[in-house]
Amino acid sequence: MPRINVAAAHVAPAFLDLGATIKKICSVISEAANHGARLVAFPEAFIPAFPVWSALRSPIYNHDLFCRLAANSLLVDGPEMAQICQAARKNQILVSVGFNEATRSSVGCIYNSNVLIAEDGAILNHHRKIMPTFYEKLSWSPGDGAGLRVRDTKCGRVGMLICGENTNPLARYTMMAEGEQVHISTYPPIWPSHGPGENAYDLAHAIRIRAGAHSFEAKAFNIVASGFMDKAMFDFLAELDPNARKILEASPRSVSLITGPGGTRISEERCN
Repeated sequence: MPRINVAAAHVAPAFLDLGATIKKICSVISEAANHGARLVAFPEAFIPAFPVWSALRSPIYNHDLFCRLAANSLLVDGPEMAQICQAARKNQILVSVGFNEATRSSVGCIYNSNVLIAEDGAILNHHRKIMPTFYEKLSWSPGDGAGLRVRDTKCGRVGMLICGENTNPLARYTMMAEGEQVHISTYPPIWPSHGPGENAYDLAHAIRIRAGAHSFEAKAFNIVASGFMDKAMFDFLAELDPNARKILEASPRSVSLITGPGGTRISEERCN
């Protein structure tokens, strides 16, 4: 496989703003291409945000946020996705992007999805997260295995899994069985799993273990693209509930990195 330049976009979306987030994606794609990248990967649910609020307060108080999330989700064959495909084609770059996917069959059904877009703007693969994790079930519907595919690209045979799917042995085996050479792992910016003072789940440590293990077992490169929570997103979430700020401050952060076929890190780490 030829040497390639890649970029894991460790950036924040325009929180719950579909149009502004699309513009940001197109800008990052252009910037990455101008710096010689051949592949750019955006985090889980980057468009328009990861629904962290589900971990911060009771769902009976989150109806307005779910409505905003649904209103700012996009169709895989809609005009917003077409803009991203056009940016990929204009810059001749391979793009992987995580998004909240709307459907025409229901106004309230949202999937946690990812697409892989070729240099000519064509969608090579469309994957829906098989099973939302923990409180994610309050926002996302279960997906299916139709998108568990590895695709031939100029960067090699590329596959991807979303967050907890990277702990699913059968999903990972599917990628390996299809001759995966480049794996893309996407994660949220933060994962509140316990109350402040309790034994918290170490997200960054878990990501490093998963990334290295899959690289070593698949003999593939693993591009980890985790979300980034900027001050605007943090401040908004911190005001949702009296305990929200404490939960956010105590919760484990994610990390972005790239591991090589030997299972070791071959890039800098980008931490929240």
